[in-house]
Amino acid sequence: MSDISDTFWHILDEYRTSLEGFERAEKLREHCLPGEATDVSGSASGSGTGTESCNIMAAIEAQFEAIFASLSRMESPSLSYNSRSTWDNIRYQDRTGLKMREDASNTVLKFDAPQSINRFALTLKVMSIIYKLVQSNTYSTKRDIFYQDTQMFGSQTVLDDIVDNISCMLKVPRWSLHVLATSKGSIAGDLQYTDTDGNFVDCSVTAGVLVPNRVEGIENLHSNAKFVLIVEKDATFQKLLDDDVCSKLAPCIVITGKGFPDLNTRLMVRKLWDTFHPPIMALVDADPHVPVL
Repeated sequence: MSDISDTFWHILDEYRTSLEGFERAEKLREHCLPGEATDVSGSASGSGTGTESCNIMAAIEAQFEAIFASLSRMESPSLSYNSRSTWDNIRYQDRTGLKMREDASNTVLKFDAPQSINRFALTLKVMSIIYKLVQSNTYSTKRDIFYQDTQMFGSQTVLDDIVDNISCMLKVPRWSLHVLATSKGSIAGDLQYTDTDGNFVDCSVTAGVLVPNRVEGIENLHSNAKFVLIVEKDATFQKLLDDDVCSKLAPCIVITGKGFPDLNTRLMVRKLWDTFHPPIMALVDADPHVPVL
């Protein structure tokens, strides 16, 4: 319990230092560029991306300010977010698919509860990391964050769950937190694009290419594909490539999530649809749960 308490106070000190640094930077920016300073309450001049970043930072600040307020009243602080462990909190919309219900039940992490104090402290730690990433406009993978302190997180699964919970808490998409998942999906066929590092990527190579880690940042997409084929199994995907399906059915795009698709693979399929509006078909096994996935 003592170690967790020490971690809690250390995280609060880190956050306070981060806020002070951000305040100094904003004052300097306002002095040098009058009229262009960013308002941490959520309003910002410039691109929508800047506004989104400010909104995320403001949401994190609000969580910590609530904790400070509880401590000032000699009350035990807590964190709450929509529970992701029950389908009762989910509803389906034709236009957007699965959405969290507005009256969803919450999970509450209490600082004075032995069963949740560890998760409470870890959540604050990850929020402080996310704050710094958003503030500096840099990105990190969940794997990199885990290896910053493997003993503290215990397992990658714990960190993954915390990131998803923070996404629910702040009510923003997971990719907006500047925390990326390492892509496992592959894509092949008639598709070219420029990745976030400015590299030209041609997916027509024999073995295909990995789905990029930052799908939302790719640009200059070009394709004449008549359809997109989603292949559930990696073995089937490789067999199709060995049989030169991309040439025989050209022009087309073939993509696989190698089993249950990761977020980046799902985002890539959405990116293809939003950009080209091609017919999308799926090659799956007879598992009745596949259509739901």
